[in-house]
Amino acid sequence: MIAVDTSILVDYIGDGPSADEAEQLLRGALSTGPVVACEVVVSEVVAGLGHSDIVLETLEAIGIGFSPLELRAALRAGEMQRRYRQRLAASATPQDIKRTVPDFLIGAHALLQCQGLITRDAGFFRDYFKGLRVIAPKA
Repeated sequence: MIAVDTSILVDYIGDGPSADEAEQLLRGALSTGPVVACEVVVSEVVAGLGHSDIVLETLEAIGIGFSPLELRAALRAGEMQRRYRQRLAASATPQDIKRTVPDFLIGAHALLQCQGLITRDAGFFRDYFKGLRVIAPKA
């Protein structure tokens, strides 16, 4: 089972310039087994694109399932977000991107409940979720 990140679904459902690449990644993963989205990803996609009925129809049409977060994933996400804040506070270099709890929930879900994550944000997930198989578009 492979998890999918918000960025990939926004690309695919939003039919933007990266939609074909997102579709290729999704179909490739689906050809090897189930692909799922957690509640955080579904919520972020709907918040970003609107039209929850279209999001639901699209997920069902392509075959993406739903996998809710388990308690152990929520706990790991909190631990990793705390570590991120500590690292940020100790850094002399300001960060352009501020990470929030949803980023860590998605990563912990993929690490502890799935066998990988399809995302555009490979660097972040590899850094904070060691051992997570990351499937990303070719640079």
